[in-house]
Parts: sequence; C-alpha cells; structure tokens
Amino acid sequence: MGILDTIRNPQDLSKLSGAQLDQLAAEVRDFLIGNVSQTGGHLGPNLGVVELTIAVHRIFDSPRDSIVFDTGHQSYVHKLLTGRQDFSTLRQQGGLSGYPDRGESEHDIVESSHASSSLSWADGISRARQLTGDGDRFVVAVVGDGALTGGMAWEALNNIAADKKRRVVIVVNDNGRSYAPTVGGFADYLASLRPTIDSLRAAPAYEGTLEWWKRRLQNGGPAGQFTYKSLHAMKKGLKDWWAPQGMFEDLGMKYIGPVDGHNLQAMENALSTAKNYAGPVIVHAMTEKGHGYAPARAHEADQFHAVGIIDPETGAPAEAGGAKSWTAVFADEIADIADERTDIVGITGAMLIPVGLHKFAARHPDRVFDVGIAEQHALTSAAGMAFGGLHPVVAVYATFLNRAFDQLLMDVALHKAGVTIVLDRAGVTGPDGASHHGMWDMAMVQIVPGLHLAAPRDATRLREELREAVAIEDAPSVIRYSKGSVGAEVEALQRLADGVDVLARRPAGSAENDVLIVSVGAMSELALDVSNRLGAQGISSTVVDPRWVLPVRRSIIDLAANHRLVICIEDGVRAGGVGSRIRQEMRAAGVDTALNEVGLPVEFLDHGTRKQVLERVGLTAQQITHDVVAQVLGTKVPFARPLPGHEHPSTGSLPLL
Repeated sequence: MGILDTIRNPQDLSKLSGAQLDQLAAEVRDFLIGNVSQTGGHLGPNLGVVELTIAVHRIFDSPRDSIVFDTGHQSYVHKLLTGRQDFSTLRQQGGLSGYPDRGESEHDIVESSHASSSLSWADGISRARQLTGDGDRFVVAVVGDGALTGGMAWEALNNIAADKKRRVVIVVNDNGRSYAPTVGGFADYLASLRPTIDSLRAAPAYEGTLEWWKRRLQNGGPAGQFTYKSLHAMKKGLKDWWAPQGMFEDLGMKYIGPVDGHNLQAMENALSTAKNYAGPVIVHAMTEKGHGYAPARAHEADQFHAVGIIDPETGAPAEAGGAKSWTAVFADEIADIADERTDIVGITGAMLIPVGLHKFAARHPDRVFDVGIAEQHALTSAAGMAFGGLHPVVAVYATFLNRAFDQLLMDVALHKAGVTIVLDRAGVTGPDGASHHGMWDMAMVQIVPGLHLAAPRDATRLREELREAVAIEDAPSVIRYSKGSVGAEVEALQRLADGVDVLARRPAGSAENDVLIVSVGAMSELALDVSNRLGAQGISSTVVDPRWVLPVRRSIIDLAANHRLVICIEDGVRAGGVGSRIRQEMRAAGVDTALNEVGLPVEFLDHGTRKQVLERVGLTAQQITHDVVAQVLGTKVPFARPLPGHEHPSTGSLPLL
C-alpha cells in the first residue's frame, strides 16, 4: 500500500514525515498521469499544484477552514486528499466532477468554474465568519491560471485589504512562466534568510513597533515627518528590490514570497507565517504547469491544460483525430477574412487557441488582443474599437458571455456598434458540467435591441454566416456553435428570399402542411430525423433552418400560418429562447398556430457526454416525435390546428413508434 492509499482526510497528512510527504507528492503525480490519461481532464494545472495543495491542507484545517479554488480545475489534488480516490469515472455521467462539487464532499465550496470569483467568495465567507462569531476560522483562496487578470478579483482585493483583522490567505499560484530557482552561493544565502525575514515581518510585534514609530515621527514636526518619509521610501525600495510586491502592499495587504511552489517545506513555512499573521495575506507561489511530466512541459501551447485520452508514457492522443471541429472552421475563416479586410480585429479573454484566433494572430499579430480573463472589458473595448472605425470580432466560450451581458447591452447595442461576438462551446458541452454548458446565450441575447443572432448548422453555413456577420456595421451580431466536430453538410432544398433555408418537405410535393419544424443550428440532424419519423406515421412536415434566428424572418411567420403546428428545436433553455421569440412574433402578426418549444429545461445540468445530457432531458428524436404525434392527434397540448371541418379530438390513442 502506498502513502496515498492511507489518506482518507486532510488530517491524515499531519502524521507523515518529510520523506513520506515527498513520496506522497510523487504518488499523487503518478496517480494523476495514470488516471487522467484514461479519462481526459485538466492534467497540467493539477500537476503544478501538488505540493502547494498538500501544504495548504497541512497548515489549515479543512473543512473548518474554508478552501476555495478559483476556476476549480486545479482541485484534483484536493479531491485526492479529501478521500476521493476513484477517478475511473472522472467527468463522466454519474462520476466524479472535474470541479469542486458540494454533493461530493463537505470540503468543496465553490462549484462555479468561472474564473476570478474566488476572492469575492473569500471576502463574503470571512465577513460571515466575523459576524457569526467564527472569526478565528481561516479562508484560503487558491488563485491561479491568470485569474488575477479579471477585474472582479481586484474589486474583492480592495475590500479584503480594508479590514486588517480578517483571516484571509490568498495563495497566488503563479505558473505564467517557468520557475527555476536562482543558483549561486549568494542566492542560496538570501533564500535561507527569507523564511526568517518573512516571519519577522508578519509578526504582530513587528507591525506594532512600526506603527509606534510611524506615529512618533509623523507627530514630531517637519523634521520628524521628513525622517519618516525618507525611512519609508528606503524601506519600500529595499522591499521592492528584494521581491516585486508593490501592487499588493499598495493595497495594504501583507505579501509573502515569491516561494518555490514545488518545495513543500518552503510552502509550509510561507503558509504558517501567513496563518500566524492573522490578517489578510498574499502568499506568492511560483509553479510550473505540468510539473514532473515531461510531455506536458514540452507542450508549448498550454502544458496539457486540458487533455483527452492520451498515452501516459508519451502524452500522445490515444485516438486519431476525427472530423474538423467547429473551432477549426472558424479559425481558418476568420484568418482569411482578416487577410481581406484590414479593419477586422480579434479579441479574446485568455483563450487565444481554444477559441480559434491563433491563426489570425499568427498572420496579423498587431490586430489580435488577448485581454485576459476580462470579458466585460473585452466587450466595452470592442465598442470603442468600433467607434474608432474597426470591426472587432470577440471570441469567447458561450458560458462566459454571461459575465459581459451589461456591456453587450449598454456599451455595444445601445451605441449600435458593429461588433461580432463568436460563441464557442454553445449549447450542451458535456463533461465540464453545469457552469460550462453554453445553454443560456440564446435566451439571454433575445432582449438586446437590434442584435443579430446566427446559429450555423454545418461548416459551410458557419463560414457564410461569419462573413454576413462582419458585414453588419450598425448593430452587434452573434454567431454561436457547438463544441466538438462539425457534422456532415446539410444542403437545403431551397433558400427563401429572406435567407431561411428549407431543409425538407415530407412527403415531397405534399399539399398538406401538418408540422413546421424550426431547426436551430446543430439540431438539424435531429430535426430531419423527427421529420422522417413523423412521415412514417402519416404526418407531413416541413423542416427549416432560419440561419439567422434574430431578427425572426418573415418567412418563418408565413410558414407557421400555413401549418397546423410549429415546433422549434434548440439546444438552449426553452424559457425565453428562440421558440419563445418566434411565438411572440407569430402572435404580433396575428398567427394563432400552436407552437411547442423543444429545448433545455431551466436547470443546472450535470456532466456527461452531449448525447447523454440531451437524452436525459428528452431531446431525442423518439421523444420529440412521440410528443408531436400526440399534439397532432389532440391528446397533448399544445394542440395542432384541426383539419378543415374537424374539431379538436377529445380522446385519442398513440400509435407505436
């Protein structure tokens, strides 16, 4: 039995010797490589926080002390140390979440994986501790992977720093560059002094003595004030020479570091010092993403930030690459458009490669801007660029547009700015779970005046709709598409005058018009399957792809008037979604055809594959067909319009499908 096998809770760590702790760190790395390579997941970030996480759990007492992970993808080691060592179903339906999950453990607190929020959580938890008489309990926020580029983090820091008595320890996991300890005798000497100096600086007596001298000198007339200012400036200069810490101490927070985040003893010393200070402290740890795993360190793009199933020995993907991804199609097309138009600029939030702006950046490096984890800033900056004569293309994950809604509404749309927003990973994304599903976007943007929304069904439509979007100069345009591979091309039978594509009429040449199926984006394959199944039951149907779902095209309304029932199939939430908007436009035009919105429920959907999640919520061809047949027969609301001369049947039986 290894050391890791004996760890059932963080308290077990206190029994281990230094040699055993080193062995534990090695076992954890081996465990992560062996297990995550079989399931996929966030491998690189977790390899980088092994010693850091062990040290946090050694010095602090979870769950009495609250440990908050920013973004949460760095929590695998935390899971192992809190008794969750079955990673065989990591990120799979019914298995271990890839992020903290309150349902799994009392040690988990923040389930949202949206970055830069942990410090606000720490601020709120620590305030609650004070007000409820638990002010001796610590809150530890582990912040890394660029989370400090988000403005929300600095808003929280400003509040945390204002109260010197709150027990908040912020561990900055700095893996933005490779950490290599400086070599040489003098450097080693300084390194040996650092724990002693940090302990002295964080001691209450040290702070009290400084405060006493500060008051004496400042009350000592011009000479005393001059002496104080001179000594303070000298102290500040020496500290900044010793370690670049100005921005933190300017906020009024004690700073400790930088510390080698892979030196367990150094991390424990730094965290113990921070704990003894009993006030807000920053501990700056330098780490390597993918530490201890050569294939990750050699991966220049992101040090295996997130991987699929890989060969644990080489790091090579275990499965051959499949069809081209939606992201890859966008990457090629936006780079080509940028070649043609010098006014096109790209903006992303710390995801240049994941959202597909890297090819654009390679060709035109001066026209692509990575603003960090700052989606709000990205949208308002884009509005400014549009005012200045450019056409910005802002590419983010769909789930992260939630954070910039105010800027989309009040900075971009209100000012009729020609800004194109490209939403990757829209709809159900799968294994990353509730906070990563891009299912809110279409409902959210419905209320933005003047906004144009496109949902391409295949690669060809993505390319053409992207070009149509960047031609819009007086309003925001949004293009959204799914995660993963693009499906087969779905050619239209006909394109109507306003751009709506007719994908199928079944049976061909039928004069009857029973059901109009409005297929949104990648749901076209499902919609065509439903149409086929309805045909087998003697129910005629027309399948259309609006291409641009906002504004609602007039041909959709006209087609709805000529059918007995309309169903809208979308992979966004039903409440306030595309179907809801079409229904409103139909009513405004005096069309009373019943419409059924088929989409996602207003729920936080657990992780699983896209197919599993869609099946779980009833977005399958069989279930949709079953419901539509019942609606046509008049046994399920909304009832289809009766045929001429017929009344709504009050009873009916459903055929076997």
